Amino acid sequence: MEQEIRIVLADDHAVVRSALRLLLDAEEDFTVVAEAGDVPSTVRYVRGHKPDVLILDLNMPGGPALNALPDIREASPQTGVVVLTMHPEPARAQEAMQKGVLGYVLKDAVDEQLVRAVRLAAQGKTYLQPELGARLAMGGAAQDNLSDRETEVLRMIALGYTNAEIAEQLAISVRTVESHRSHIQQKLGVTKRSELVRYALKRGLLDD
Repeated sequence: MEQEIRIVLADDHAVVRSALRLLLDAEEDFTVVAEAGDVPSTVRYVRGHKPDVLILDLNMPGGPALNALPDIREASPQTGVVVLTMHPEPARAQEAMQKGVLGYVLKDAVDEQLVRAVRLAAQGKTYLQPELGARLAMGGAAQDNLSDRETEVLRMIALGYTNAEIAEQLAISVRTVESHRSHIQQKLGVTKRSELVRYALKRGLLDD
């Protein structure tokens, strides 16, 4: 039996919450432990239930949801946040990922995309709806937010170096490499090495 994934569902529209709950309850290992309709109750339910995943709408009463992320992390550091929103702008997705959101899915996405995002978030992994990731990579805006060290780590990942080899080459710990890799994936909105390679190629990082 798969391990239970406990979910808090936050959206200010009751009809949307009901539809999402039907979708989530269809997964045998998903359990919706609470529903919130505004930002303060979202933080309160996360603190009380310590869920594996929070599905978060960006526009709810009580202020911008992204601004509540520090309070959400403080209430339950282990909770992975998946944003479910109507906003298709890559810049908004990029901002959310930079603030620690693990998943970013549009409300018009197919059901399987939300389910996948929830499963990955429960494992501490990132998921960005593919078309958003493609638009973000093509726009090139994300590269400006990579530090010099992150750019170098990205280049070495794309060249096929292992984490241990990167650590040795840069005289840093493997854990630091893993941290850089996680940050790179969040900033670029990708999860696979192949996507990192494509991005590095597009940006000319492998030309030297």
